[in-house]
Amino acid sequence: MFADEDLLPLSALQHLVFCERQFALIHVEQVWTENVLTVEGRHLHEQVDGSGIETRGDIRIARGVPLRTLRLGLSGRSDVVEFRSDALGAAIPGWRGRWRPYPVEYKRGRPKHHRADEVQVCAQGLCLEEMLGTEVGQGALFYGKTRRRKEVEFDVELRALVERAAARARELFDRRETPRAKREPKCDSCSLLEICRPDAVSRSARQFLRAALRTALSDSGEEG
Repeated sequence: MFADEDLLPLSALQHLVFCERQFALIHVEQVWTENVLTVEGRHLHEQVDGSGIETRGDIRIARGVPLRTLRLGLSGRSDVVEFRSDALGAAIPGWRGRWRPYPVEYKRGRPKHHRADEVQVCAQGLCLEEMLGTEVGQGALFYGKTRRRKEVEFDVELRALVERAAARARELFDRRETPRAKREPKCDSCSLLEICRPDAVSRSARQFLRAALRTALSDSGEEG
């Protein structure tokens, strides 16, 4: 079990499954920059952020639900959790009946060829299982480009992938390790492309930024 102060962000798993170097740049080296894709994604999340409970028939919809799993060492907030009336679900303080949680994660683009988004929403489901003591078998990804949901089954294979991703993220974070860059087609859509520099000899992004700053100061005559 991890302590509260040692928890990694849930979003770190999405970064890691997409690219281990991206994970390390963001969460180990604390480097971040935005491009049009990240801005669009942030705006989409802002549209669904909020608080309070909305009721639609037998479904109660909660936004921005705090989530954590001390077993895997993760924490964050959901975009949306739908609580569906289910006699075998969890008892929620202040609510009558029992309820089955169904996390929904919002993404700006389209369904991906990799499983990074599925890992993120499944990790939310594992948080809800630990917090509420009930099985969470499914969730969904809502994609802004298609305006459609993709239902995700939290099966044995996906749960195992979440476990491995959490363990690998913890390993890289504790070692303060940034994997070497490897040029792939997916690099073109990464907001960290200019910092990561996968076409150049790999080195720490922090070292790259420091070198660029020294060059800028030298050129301006301000160094020293």
